Amino acid sequence: MEKATVSKLKNNLSAYLRKVRAGHAVVIYDRDAPIARLERIESSGSGSDRLALLCARGLVRPPAQPLSSARLHSSLHSALPRKASLSAALRADRDEDR
Repeated sequence: MEKATVSKLKNNLSAYLRKVRAGHAVVIYDRDAPIARLERIESSGSGSDRLALLCARGLVRPPAQPLSSARLHSSLHSALPRKASLSAALRADRDEDR
């Protein structure tokens, strides 16, 4: 964990933000007393917190009912041909985008 004083943080904010983006936490000190911790948002919250945030923004919505593993397994198998070729599927997917 990186340590920085308030003045050092102010003078080198861009460099510290690059470190935070890379996943490092920075503890901010004011007169030798820790006052704050700067860290990436994704690393501080759980997956459910992030999902709740996406739901609140209207970017995703929760399922109407839970999907059982048996139903998921059967839907995956019915969606794929018996002798599916990965390269053929990739070519078909790319052709659809054109």
